[in-house]
Amino acid sequence: MPAAENITAILFDFDGTLRFNLPTAGEVFFEYVKSLNLQPFAEQDYLRAERWELAYFASSREIQVDYAKYKADKKGFWVNFTKRKLNALGLDENTSARFAPRAAAYMDQAYQPRAFVPDEVFIVLERLKSAGYTLGVVSNRDQPFREELDSLNLSPYFKFALAGGEVNSYKPEPLIFQRGLELAGASAAETLYIGDNYYADVLGALRSGLRATLYDPGNLFPEASEGCLVIQQYAQLDSILTS
Repeated sequence: MPAAENITAILFDFDGTLRFNLPTAGEVFFEYVKSLNLQPFAEQDYLRAERWELAYFASSREIQVDYAKYKADKKGFWVNFTKRKLNALGLDENTSARFAPRAAAYMDQAYQPRAFVPDEVFIVLERLKSAGYTLGVVSNRDQPFREELDSLNLSPYFKFALAGGEVNSYKPEPLIFQRGLELAGASAAETLYIGDNYYADVLGALRSGLRATLYDPGNLFPEASEGCLVIQQYAQLDSILTS
């Protein structure tokens, strides 16, 4: 595979790529919306809303406007986000606006996931580290998260962990990738970035000169295989890079 040639460093996204929530926010949200019996939904509606959310959090124009508007109103931000997501799901503007406060409150009160790292992640990280790759984590989180890596037993595998808030830059912006390369001590051409958000991870990495692999177990982005390597499970990455 071209994406695996001459790679010396591998950088990972964190949430949704190494660390997962059980259950996912999407699963709980969609089950709650279904319980409201507002209208029938098809699988394509859920996929469209999930894709919208990933695009929204990829430093989209929408989120920049919302951050500025709700800078001092965290609750207002999440109600507005929920309205946008309901609209992306297929509800009209009025219905979305009407039910957004209720859905946002439900998620705030009822959603209590547990953090989970699949066994296959540890297996692949062990093999990659043993094979001599420099490994790092580059996340769009606002705050450093090394302590969480420690609690999940992930720290031994990584040379560094970088949060976007530490450099005031968020994927897909180039600065956060550039800082990741500096910390890895590698050039863009010899670095592979792996993440689950096509808009933030893949497009951001490619625009910054890195190789890119999309981790897409739910097949949210079937068109992505035309521009990058796509894996649905970590065993595929393992076989490509360590064979």
